[in-house]
Amino acid sequence: MIKVGDSLPAATLMEFVEVEGNGCSLGPNPVDVAKACAGKTIALFALPGAFTPTCSAKHVPGYIEKFAELKAAGIDEIWCVSVNDAFVMGAWARDQKTADKVRMLADGDATFAKATGLTLDLTGRGMGLRSNRYSMLVKDGKVVALNVEGPGKFEVSDATTLLAQAVS
Repeated sequence: MIKVGDSLPAATLMEFVEVEGNGCSLGPNPVDVAKACAGKTIALFALPGAFTPTCSAKHVPGYIEKFAELKAAGIDEIWCVSVNDAFVMGAWARDQKTADKVRMLADGDATFAKATGLTLDLTGRGMGLRSNRYSMLVKDGKVVALNVEGPGKFEVSDATTLLAQAVS
């Protein structure tokens, strides 16, 4: 499992882009994790699935609510990563109104989740292999704080916890 001090794994996530610009075409665009993190401080949180109850009611809204405070604490970008396809993440971004606040990044085949060692097997619940719920503070591609939730919990991966870690 990834730990504090480790670099994020080499992986490509996908991001659905609705407005063309800055070299991004409409539709799904690849995001090279290493390049996207270079020289930046990232508040990254991952969750089991788009449109799921805790993720939609608490996890994403918390990061939207704390956006200004996270930026003031030196966070360059906020990333939400989930094992879903880019089209689902794009629809969820619209639903959650994350534009210009949280980048909704798809880990369609769980490559990133597997590489971090933070997978969650929900096969018995009809969801297959997913990402565990966690948050991490990443500086220039290295993990400086990691908060992994226990099974069925939402206690340490929230925006308030990561904000406290960013300002300390």
